[in-house]
Amino acid sequence: MSRRVYDSIKPPDMSFDDEDKKDAPIKSIPQTKCIWDLCIQATERAELNTTREVDSKGPFLKACLMFPGVVQENPNKSVESTMFVVGAKSAAKTSIILRFLDRDEQPKPTTALEYTFGRRSKNNNMLKDVAHVWELGGGIALSNLIEVPITKQCIKNLSVVICVDLSKPETIWTTIESLLNTIKLRVKKVIAELKRDCPSEANQLVAECLARYGSDHPDKDNLDIIPVPITIIGTKYDEFQNFDPEKKKIISKTLRYVAHHHGAHLCYFSSKMEALVMKTRGLLGHLVFKTQLSKTITTDHSKPIYVLAGMDAISQIGSPPAIVGSRSTTLDNYNINDTHSLYWSPLDQWKQLFLSTFPQEAEAMLPEDPTKDSKYNESIIDSVRAQKDEELERFKKLQERKMREEARREGRVM
Repeated sequence: MSRRVYDSIKPPDMSFDDEDKKDAPIKSIPQTKCIWDLCIQATERAELNTTREVDSKGPFLKACLMFPGVVQENPNKSVESTMFVVGAKSAAKTSIILRFLDRDEQPKPTTALEYTFGRRSKNNNMLKDVAHVWELGGGIALSNLIEVPITKQCIKNLSVVICVDLSKPETIWTTIESLLNTIKLRVKKVIAELKRDCPSEANQLVAECLARYGSDHPDKDNLDIIPVPITIIGTKYDEFQNFDPEKKKIISKTLRYVAHHHGAHLCYFSSKMEALVMKTRGLLGHLVFKTQLSKTITTDHSKPIYVLAGMDAISQIGSPPAIVGSRSTTLDNYNINDTHSLYWSPLDQWKQLFLSTFPQEAEAMLPEDPTKDSKYNESIIDSVRAQKDEELERFKKLQERKMREEARREGRVM
């Protein structure tokens, strides 16, 4: 507590005016320290010692001491959070949102950027927390629209969900790499803007993310943590569970490493498996409503993966095996045969393994003129558009003819 606070609650000054001093039997009051002064000195010494200890331990311990857990919200105040759901095409993004909001609706294809919201009663009273939910359709083709939901105004209560289709491993790496890079750049830009206006809030946001890993995490110096909560959800587990065990292992370990490297949660989901639906709802509810979260993790690759940020480790994930011809070796042996791999980071090593096992398909991009896309056909609108296009062409030809005639009259050649 600062001196200013203590000064405001000191007892009144016991000095005398000139008339009182004449009649007072005691001419002066000894300058002794009252209990308030002693409290101030003790508190200031404690604050100084804590600051010196924290500064000497580095940013991770500083984050843990400043923010030992999830920030507790005021129970008498409504909280607004933002959840941004992105991912591959047809990766069950809408299904996850509908199940999270407990809506019995049939999922429909998402066009560009769509918005909905959910509310949750707080402490059995009239207050309600609000979750603003954005969904980006079109896979990575419309990733430039990420700028709309990720803003300086909402980043303090923002969480991002990235969905990958486990049944289509040929799209997983392209999707997750592209979206993580785009999100990382956007978040970095927004935090830079926030630092200019309110440095304390920006520093708190970064410190809270570091605190999830703790000061004693063995990998804390080798990670590239994105300073907003990220959740990677592997969807369609009901199909994925029938994959070859070795392929399942490569996919799961790669996703575990990617999530761990970027400070993200990882869980598997299937709308056809109620246990996975409930786990996913619990995780998303924790992100936007700060509800209690189960800390029980699952890393067995024969089961649905569920790992929270900060609860995995590179030593537990292991090194990626490298496949040379039909022979599976460790990365150390593989490096001897490939001098380029000597310079690969662990993330690049997992990437090379994944791409060699599951060659990626290029995602079909939107046409330059979306109005010519057959899936957006509207007969009435299209006929009016064709009529206006013809009128525009006639107008342009008329203007060109007028310009040629004017040029001939003035003796110019066109």
